[in-house]
Amino acid sequence: MKRRICTIKRRSKETDIILRLNLDGKGKAEINTGIGLLNHMLELFSFHGFFDLYLYAKGDIKKVDLHHTNEDVGIVLGTAFKKALGDKKGINRFGFFAVPMEENLAQVIVDISGRGYFKLKLEGISDYTLNQDGYSFKEMEHFFEAFSRYLGMNLFIMINTSSESDLHSILEPVFKALGVALQQAISINPRRKGLPSTKGIID
Repeated sequence: MKRRICTIKRRSKETDIILRLNLDGKGKAEINTGIGLLNHMLELFSFHGFFDLYLYAKGDIKKVDLHHTNEDVGIVLGTAFKKALGDKKGINRFGFFAVPMEENLAQVIVDISGRGYFKLKLEGISDYTLNQDGYSFKEMEHFFEAFSRYLGMNLFIMINTSSESDLHSILEPVFKALGVALQQAISINPRRKGLPSTKGIID
């Protein structure tokens, strides 16, 4: 099987990012985005998805805020997955996984369809201002919107939680479940000789 690896570099007036990705790795991660919570979540994502991921991002966090860096990391990660997947022949395409963590339950469903779309359903809490060191649900949404759009993936995340949970505890099962679900979707099915689409094309 052809090695599914790639390196992406992206520089703008707001961020400077380099990312190396191996889809068929061992779950090794070296991540420094300047956003502590995002670093940790991406380490969990890599470990449980068996993705080898090197990611370094320098952004205007101190001068402005973490918004640009957070979103651009999503853009670069999505771009890297799409590039590493190549022609997508033989992949399963779909993935689903659920992870519980105390009072939190995260369910993640993915479809590598070529069409980027993200939807979040949050039950048990209405406080979108909940944050940790400036990272909030809104920042999480921006990250996943960029990631799914640039990968070309339908991404549905359903979270059931309570008002007693902190953001870390809520997001941890989400990123773990995403890692497993995405690994399912990108895995090669030996019975699938071509693209997993009756149209014969996935953009």
